[in-house]
Amino acid sequence: MRFWLKDSERRPDPLPARADARKAVLAGTAIWVLAIIVSLAFLPQLDAAGFGWWLSCSVFGAALGLIGLAVVQWRRR
Repeated sequence: MRFWLKDSERRPDPLPARADARKAVLAGTAIWVLAIIVSLAFLPQLDAAGFGWWLSCSVFGAALGLIGLAVVQWRRR
């Protein structure tokens, strides 16, 4: 195996893969929304254990996901 090839020996670079970032951002945002629902269901237990901040973390994650979805839509146009 060689670490350096001459330009004449190189194959052309492959084309970039087409990916739909909306699906990835939407899946992540859906997981954050699910985390909000679970955190709300177990909020008293989370507060007693000192993990009440999980709810606010989930809310911020979902909000950033919505912002990310807007950015992906904007860049797509």
